[in-house]
Amino acid sequence: MLTLDLENFVVEFEAGSLKTVGAPDTSATVKLYHLDGVEARAFGDERVKVVAEDGEGNAVEMALAPEDLRSLAADLRDLDLDDEWPTVE
Repeated sequence: MLTLDLENFVVEFEAGSLKTVGAPDTSATVKLYHLDGVEARAFGDERVKVVAEDGEGNAVEMALAPEDLRSLAADLRDLDLDDEWPTVE
């Protein structure tokens, strides 16, 4: 399931193309639930692309710089998954 929340977001469709025409203070939040898979792979010279997909063909991709990837890895290490998360069987 994919949810998309757009604020102050205006687009223009013209000659088959999509262009943002709104104010520069636009924002969006995308949430993807019930994932079927998550993978990471090299992206460009220095970044890592993390891709999460659900069973309905929706995907969220993030290109992370090395410092962002290290921060995420540290956050994951700090979680004690055995104690804080329920076991799904």
